[in-house]
Amino acid sequence: MLKKRIIPCLDIKNGRTVKGINFEGLRDAGDPVDLAKYYSEMGADELVFLDITATQEGRKTIIDMVSKVASEINIPFTVGGGISSVEDASLLLRAGADKISVNSSAVRNPQLLKELADKFGNQCVVLAVDAKLIDNEWIVFLSGGKIQTELNLFDWVERGVELGAGEILFTSMNHDGTKKGFAVEALEKMAQIVNVPIIASGGCGSKEHFLEVFKSGNIDAALAASVFHFGEIEIPVLKEYLEENNINVRG
Repeated sequence: MLKKRIIPCLDIKNGRTVKGINFEGLRDAGDPVDLAKYYSEMGADELVFLDITATQEGRKTIIDMVSKVASEINIPFTVGGGISSVEDASLLLRAGADKISVNSSAVRNPQLLKELADKFGNQCVVLAVDAKLIDNEWIVFLSGGKIQTELNLFDWVERGVELGAGEILFTSMNHDGTKKGFAVEALEKMAQIVNVPIIASGGCGSKEHFLEVFKSGNIDAALAASVFHFGEIEIPVLKEYLEENNINVRG
């Protein structure tokens, strides 16, 4: 059985790591390069770097910062934000990213997933999806949660995998930053629909929440931000706790 992964997330705005609640009220969480180096040293299994305002501002991900982060870490590194073409992805991979995360651009141009998978391989393509539960239906949102679509979360994820996504990063906007736990029911349903790794994101506030999501279903990784950035959970302590509770994690 594959070992579960613990993944810190760096949400980047204006060159700084930020974190909010329900995608609003962002506050500063530190220098992304320093944080990336710290997490790599502390035993994080991977790192996700999301330039959260690149799409809204109509610009590309900050290449220089990606390069600086890559030079300081020795763990897999996923980068997203403002990627709308194979050329964009190629620049980031050359700068040191291991995987590319696409969100809004994939909804607007689903064939981008196929183009990326054909060029770099499915294992390099992460479909990031931000969704909110509205009237008992999970609806996909774009542009950092600013634009509501008519897409159903599960329909979109299934199509995304068919087109070439090799991994899903699902963030529940209802749970984001609340520290009340992951969207376990939605994640369980998603795991029954697709056969690619799923990263749970949004809502983690305790070690118990990591345990819950890993025990709930076939979830491969759990991502968190503020609990790591502000020292509420230390990764070595978390991994020890999960091991004690029979969750197979990486050393």
